[in-house]
Amino acid sequence: MKKNIIYTLIIGALTITTATSCNDWLDVLPNNEQVTDDYWKSKEDVEAVIASGYYYMRQCVPTFIKWGELRGGAIYTINTSDAKLQDFNMTPSHSLCDWSNLYKVIGMANSVILYAPDVKDDTYYESILNSHLAEAYFLRAYCYLVLAKNFKEVPLVMQAYVNDNASFDLAKSTEQQIVAQVKEDVKTALATGAAKGTYEEEWATKGRATKWALYALMADACLWSEDYDQCIEYCNMVLNATDAFRPVFMTNTNDWYTMFYPGNSNESIFELNWDYSQNQTNNFNSLFTLNASTPLRPTTRATERMKEETQTLKDGGLTEDGRMGRMLMATYVPDNGQVNAWAASNQYYIWKYYGTDVPDITGGARAHQDANFIIYRVADVMLMKALALTMKGQGSWAEAVNLLNRVRNRAMLGNFKDIDTATPEAAAQISQLDEMTLIEEILDQREMEFMAEGKRWYDLLWLGRVAGGKYKAQFINKNKVIEGNQTTNQQWIRSVLQDENAWYMPIPQADMEHNKLLEQNPYYSSTK
Repeated sequence: MKKNIIYTLIIGALTITTATSCNDWLDVLPNNEQVTDDYWKSKEDVEAVIASGYYYMRQCVPTFIKWGELRGGAIYTINTSDAKLQDFNMTPSHSLCDWSNLYKVIGMANSVILYAPDVKDDTYYESILNSHLAEAYFLRAYCYLVLAKNFKEVPLVMQAYVNDNASFDLAKSTEQQIVAQVKEDVKTALATGAAKGTYEEEWATKGRATKWALYALMADACLWSEDYDQCIEYCNMVLNATDAFRPVFMTNTNDWYTMFYPGNSNESIFELNWDYSQNQTNNFNSLFTLNASTPLRPTTRATERMKEETQTLKDGGLTEDGRMGRMLMATYVPDNGQVNAWAASNQYYIWKYYGTDVPDITGGARAHQDANFIIYRVADVMLMKALALTMKGQGSWAEAVNLLNRVRNRAMLGNFKDIDTATPEAAAQISQLDEMTLIEEILDQREMEFMAEGKRWYDLLWLGRVAGGKYKAQFINKNKVIEGNQTTNQQWIRSVLQDENAWYMPIPQADMEHNKLLEQNPYYSSTK
């Protein structure tokens, strides 16, 4: 009997090897053995399955980047196939609809949640078990939040499929049900108090799920679902923490690039790690290169914004002999003495995954493709809180502006509209703002701060959805999706995005064919 592709892949993913060193732990690979119910004998067996979950999560990174960027008007692709996503011209058979790696991670998490509590091992203490469960809940919850943001409604798989007796047909759950489960998973993970703040190995504190990662994930889910009070509460668990070893916002501009090289910085909350010395490569050369064939590059609109920010710093008296703001540290302008059409175009590149310091093609490029990929960092949490505060009303805007200014100041920019929230005149200045002006500035700072980190499209989609769609026009038009797109007719995008179902991707065709309970996204079932 044919099985739904989702669950066939889940079973195929539930494979293990024994983890040894911390670096080996990051590279657990399948050995063609299903993780059946008679597999679970020791805490090391549980650890191996969790490691496989992180392994498959790393395989998701190209998908995370493309899903989070290509529709957002800041990053575009010259790959004609992937351009179907940024042009809102997807079909259910397109490879970018493939969600299988995310469901592999979910399958790993489901197996740990089901079987780890029954492991009979005298050294498998309850605190270790609960810590493992916290990681599994994080992995499952994060993948489901990403799926909800991209497909809106997906099958909510909560069982560990480890034999052929289970039913593999499962209908989609609503977005509300999925997000509710994400929140429930986070609460369950935190309830025992066993989610770690740090691990024994430094890389693991940033490369494995911690309580900080759970707080950030919950803040993300609450912002998405417009639960602003709870979003603020969980942001504060990160921002107001007093633990000796906690993620901390780095105020020194000269420290900004350390988030990307060498990575695992103080500001990081959770990132996916690679280590070339252990034969681990992220293959970002297939996404970001320093030549005319680079598949992913900043759009013309985003490049102009980068230039404007850099020029602002120059106008303020700063020079380029050293670090100057995040734009020169995150991007690269060709200037190697060669006269050619590409250099003459003054094209900006994404440098943060490619370099080791300030942009210097003669000596600053990484020797290996092992840059980490950051999922959450403190600046992200600060700006999530700023958005939530903005939506709470004008009484909360002073704190929102303060958080915004901290991010701007770290980028060596002045205060937003010269508002210093510590001065008496700040209240009058803030009273002259309107909600959309503040939202736009926060989203603009997020665009520059998180360039190519897979967040831009979700920020814009949040704007289009928020408050019953009152900002739908701003989401679609000026300085948002349409102006940033440079590969298709703008009138086409404007027309397509009037249908809110087109904001999401189609359910993969292969799954539609093998799961009789799945229903296609209405936009694609009616127009494709």
